[in-house]
Amino acid sequence: MKLISRVLIFGLFFGVFIFIVAYARGYRLDLHKKSFTSTGIIAITSSPKAAKVYVNGELRGVTDTSLTLAPGAYTIEIKKDGYMSWSKKFNLKGELVMVADATLFPINASLTPLTNLGIVKIVSIDDTGRLLLFSQQDNIEKDGIHLFDPNLKLISIFPPLKMILAKKNLPQDIDFTKSKVYFSPDYKEGLFEFELPTGSVSYLLSFDEENKELLDMTASKDSLLKMWDEEKRLESIKILEALPKLLQPTASDSFHIISFTLDKTKVLYTATHKDTLPLLINPPLISGDQEKETRSLETGKLYVYDIKEDKNFKIELSDELTKEIEAKSEERNEMTRAEHYVMWYPDSRHLVLNESRQIAIVEYDNTNRQIVYAGPHEDGYVDVTQDGKLLVLANLNSLINKFPDLYVVGIK
Repeated sequence: MKLISRVLIFGLFFGVFIFIVAYARGYRLDLHKKSFTSTGIIAITSSPKAAKVYVNGELRGVTDTSLTLAPGAYTIEIKKDGYMSWSKKFNLKGELVMVADATLFPINASLTPLTNLGIVKIVSIDDTGRLLLFSQQDNIEKDGIHLFDPNLKLISIFPPLKMILAKKNLPQDIDFTKSKVYFSPDYKEGLFEFELPTGSVSYLLSFDEENKELLDMTASKDSLLKMWDEEKRLESIKILEALPKLLQPTASDSFHIISFTLDKTKVLYTATHKDTLPLLINPPLISGDQEKETRSLETGKLYVYDIKEDKNFKIELSDELTKEIEAKSEERNEMTRAEHYVMWYPDSRHLVLNESRQIAIVEYDNTNRQIVYAGPHEDGYVDVTQDGKLLVLANLNSLINKFPDLYVVGIK
């Protein structure tokens, strides 16, 4: 009897152990089928939180939550009052955990002024987040070139601007709207080229202080730019080394890299010619992004490559934006200037699309494209701050103001 009792206790213990392990792996008792079947889990989160979760049209709770579901195809929708909805399809398999992480953008974005200069030209200092603002309104105190960092913590209503060059220190006939700026590889200084009736003149300006004594670089402009280009070329080689080794030859031949995400897990690029990306992870990760990818590259098209998952997605641009990029490319004799129209959102999961009359945000796998702003938007200028706000040039009172100013569009 003792032996039988021990066997029963051991059998019960073993059965409970198997049940716990199976339950942890997603197996559930199906009363309809009278069987113990595998399930999957979809972990659903959102920003902001407390958004409603719909699974195949049925309300299943609010975020953040995890749903245990039978294997199959599901459409997850996340909705919240005052925000645009989010939707994605999932093909769930047994014993698999997938993540639905939605960023919801408000239907009505806020618009807040950042400057009161009257801006005739604005230049982004590449990926540093800082801006060069050019003002010329016959105002001796304000007219000049200002350095503006929108990522600084603001204390006053208007953030302080750092004047790097007062217009009064330049020749009188200079028009800022016709100026050009070339940046040093470390982005600590720039070569500013201005047009005069007698020809162009170039000055080297520091971004760390106000330049009261001008350094004329007109005669040595070409040699300086050549030196900077060589430094940038060597830096681009280092950038390619951030990609998987097996991909580096293809990237070197076929990628025009625009930018990496902040977390360095994805790269935005245009294809310089037709090519096919090698498959590095085979078979593909079953828990990775399930959107359809493309490994065949078309010349001049825009792509995102996900380094961690070895996935490559073609970014579909509107016809209007495609035509504008092509027009600018021909005008400047360049293959593409997509970097002026497409940029990474700080979360490393979205792209901001500057579509002239509107601004859209799309996920890096080309899903959930949403118009987040369609208000005043001048000179085709759009930028994004490190905390996820958009910057635009706008003139809300053209009867009083001759030139636009910088505004922040609150979409978070």
